Amino acid sequence: MKQFTIPMSLCDFIPVILFAAASVILMRDLYNKMSKGAFALFAAGSIDVICAGVLKALYKLLYAAGVCDFEPLNAMFFPVQSIGLLLAGLGVTAMICHRQSKPVAAAVAPPLFSGTFVFVGFMVAGLGMLDAALCVLSVKLKKPAVAVLFAVSFICSLAMGYLSSRDFAQASMNWIAEALNIAGQGALFAGALILHKNGLADLRLHGGETV
Repeated sequence: MKQFTIPMSLCDFIPVILFAAASVILMRDLYNKMSKGAFALFAAGSIDVICAGVLKALYKLLYAAGVCDFEPLNAMFFPVQSIGLLLAGLGVTAMICHRQSKPVAAAVAPPLFSGTFVFVGFMVAGLGMLDAALCVLSVKLKKPAVAVLFAVSFICSLAMGYLSSRDFAQASMNWIAEALNIAGQGALFAGALILHKNGLADLRLHGGETV
């Protein structure tokens, strides 16, 4: 039996808002460093993750309020979020690894599978690439300590993902997963904000040439 309450459901919007704020900061600061293709991957992936989070939080709120149990909103969360993280990770990895004077080739949309294992791979790969790229940017800005925030975000997101995949009957376990999610997205937002305030928008990549 699902253990959703209205306060818990409202809290589920907090990590979504934090991730959205971090994404906006990063998109503004990294826009001049990305080709159109890389930026499109990052932006589309971020929007996917935000939409998935909003739909999942909305599902919990509707369920907790006794309006309906609209399971498709819940079922689409994991695949949409996983593919979104993969696309975002590919976008920032392309920015770090390749000169962006020319658009990178568009990524082929990954096929959908009914199982969840492939989406776990997408999520871990996407999160890993995204946070690793942000760690590299932290070092380039001579703020290596900020990389700790992105490492914390990665660990919290993985832990939350694991906990959310369990079928807990106790509301306390859902609150633990919620707290991990908020902590993870809060760390991401804090790291992005610190990089922004320390000149991420003006950072030069690839041999000192602004891309």
